[in-house]
Amino acid sequence: MNSFPHYKTLAVDQREIRQNYSTLVSCVVPRPIAFVTTLSPSGVVNLAPFSFFNGVGGNPPAIMFSPCNNRAGQPKDTLVNLRHLGEFVVNIVPHAIAKEMNQASFEYPPEISELEKCGFTPLASERVKPPRVAESPVHLECRLVQIVPVGVGPLAANICIGEVLCFHVAEGYLQPDGTVDIAKLDPVARLGGELYSLARERFSLPRPG
Repeated sequence: MNSFPHYKTLAVDQREIRQNYSTLVSCVVPRPIAFVTTLSPSGVVNLAPFSFFNGVGGNPPAIMFSPCNNRAGQPKDTLVNLRHLGEFVVNIVPHAIAKEMNQASFEYPPEISELEKCGFTPLASERVKPPRVAESPVHLECRLVQIVPVGVGPLAANICIGEVLCFHVAEGYLQPDGTVDIAKLDPVARLGGELYSLARERFSLPRPG
């Protein structure tokens, strides 16, 4: 007979906001990282990482990411910029730039460009105004479709849905079947707290026939 563990029930309405957040991000893992470039109303390039990120559809290709409100309940610069322009680029994060990506998560003032502050190189985009990050091997140029707020106050979600207008894949990374070589990409994923992971251990499962 199977032996199952005993479970501890954690009612969300009986816990602190930060406790619920910590539990959520440590069990929904690993989470890919969207390194997002946007433009402020005054033209400053903002660059910030978000681990609430995933693909949501293929026709058209679409993604979502969620810049949660800060601890004071205010919108982050990325959200402010998206509401203004409605364009952004998702830059995929390889292990080689993990430390610089983490530095860009610091809450710099809106007039400071994380792209410049953290030593990244801008590349002109084809379909949108925000630039791409040259140190990233894959870029997704996106047009905002919708912002869906979930909750209010500190750490409340703002789900940003974007339509992908253009992919940029570094030479040698794109395979004949249209997929990106995961070994070359070497992407970083987010776990709970200060932990990250890599997709270096992989296995295949054929689809059921």
